[in-house]
Amino acid sequence: MNRELRVTIAEIIQRAGEGHIPSSYSIVDILDVLYGRFLRYDAARPAWEERDYFILSKGHGSAALYAVLQKYGFFSRQELFRKSQEGSILGGHPDSTQVPGAEASTGSLGHGAVTAMGIALGLRIQGKANRVITLIGDGESNEGTIWEMALVAANLELGNLGVIVDKNGSTDQILKMPHLRQKWEAFGWRVSEINGHDEAAIAAALSGITFRHRGQPHVIIAQTVKGKGVSFMEVHGPWHHRIPTELEMAQIRAELA
Repeated sequence: MNRELRVTIAEIIQRAGEGHIPSSYSIVDILDVLYGRFLRYDAARPAWEERDYFILSKGHGSAALYAVLQKYGFFSRQELFRKSQEGSILGGHPDSTQVPGAEASTGSLGHGAVTAMGIALGLRIQGKANRVITLIGDGESNEGTIWEMALVAANLELGNLGVIVDKNGSTDQILKMPHLRQKWEAFGWRVSEINGHDEAAIAAALSGITFRHRGQPHVIIAQTVKGKGVSFMEVHGPWHHRIPTELEMAQIRAELA
């Protein structure tokens, strides 16, 4: 488990006084595999034309994205710890005009996935081989735009597009999202289901996507735990946007030691 990244996420959120620790913990293992083993990019040249595109559609998990982007060299640790402070490039949601490596400004749920589809279509029209991945939440999957994107992408045969669903169960508190596999299959997608905290499983699922200009788009449903790694945060609604006290930070560090 990415213990150091999890501590960093809690620290930058506590320092900022805002942010979503549990939502970031459910995706940080996926992001670390994406940037550490899969995506083609040049951190020194974020706009490199041959890069792969990753869009965090569930933008409220931005602290995990920021921690991973810093780990892989997109900006300094000093900048990371300025998150949400005056003059910082790192806000509560990713801003593509400010954050190196952020391909889209996200946070309004359902928008990032549609943007990813548009990028995939544009790349195909241009005959480019860049791959496109977007990560959405299961709560976000209650947005109609997600299913409009799924329908259009399948009909356009956007084989250069991959979707990862962070199935951390948070939507169950309001509106359950059952039978996700069957829903995506009904919309014409190829589906894989994995443990979203198992790095080997994540890497294997990503490698199993056949990216090509025309083909069946692929979705990976990642079963995750909201707040994974800290016992008093796991699947605990009140922690969705709670800022830890100094005592709670000490407990977080102790559990992740």
